[in-house]
Amino acid sequence: MGIIVNIFAGLIGPSVGQSLFGTWGPSLAGMSLIPSIAGAVIVVAVVSFFLGKKG
Repeated sequence: MGIIVNIFAGLIGPSVGQSLFGTWGPSLAGMSLIPSIAGAVIVVAVVSFFLGKKG
């Protein structure tokens, strides 16, 4: 999987994280940090699971 896909997934992650976990914890630039990081990790893991398979 390429770096472009990882960057894209990392940018989409904070939106997903705040949708799933809410807006709690410290904020930076209008985004809650803990849900944003968790969402980015989840999105990158899911994308790498589906696109990382070689078949």
